[in-house]
Order: sequence, then C-alpha cells, then structure tokens
Amino acid sequence: MDRMEETMMFKAVVEDVSAHDVLLKVYAALQEKGYDPINQLVGYLMSGDPVYITSHNQARAMIRKLERFELIEELVRTYLDAK
Repeated sequence: MDRMEETMMFKAVVEDVSAHDVLLKVYAALQEKGYDPINQLVGYLMSGDPVYITSHNQARAMIRKLERFELIEELVRTYLDAK
C-alpha cells in the first residue's frame, strides 16, 4: 500500500498537572524573583491577566494550563480542609 494513503495516528501528550502543584511552583518562582507571591496570585486570579505571573521557571506557562476556577477551587478546598 502506498504510504501516502495510510492514515497516521497522532497521540497528544497530555500533562496531568494538579492545581496544587501549579500553585506551589508558581509561588516559588514568584518568591525567587522577589515578588510578593500572594499579591501576584491574587492579581492574576482577580483579573485573569497573566502579566501578574513571572515567566521565571515557566510559571506563567504552567498557570495558564489551568482555568482560574480550578485554582480558586483548590485554594478554597485546601483552606477548608485545614480547618
């Protein structure tokens, strides 16, 4: 069979990252760059504008892989579980 007529299979690599892990990594990257991580994360969560997150250590790319509601859910869950 001619190779041009074959159907090729493509499997995308899906990263399974947890909101918890992303928040910890972004927090660390912001801290390393000298930012106040809490203020920066709140700015991002309130506005949706990724400029609040540094690109250091791929923090901006990581946080944009998740929806903001997922991050807020994780924050609320963790806060309430600690009570």
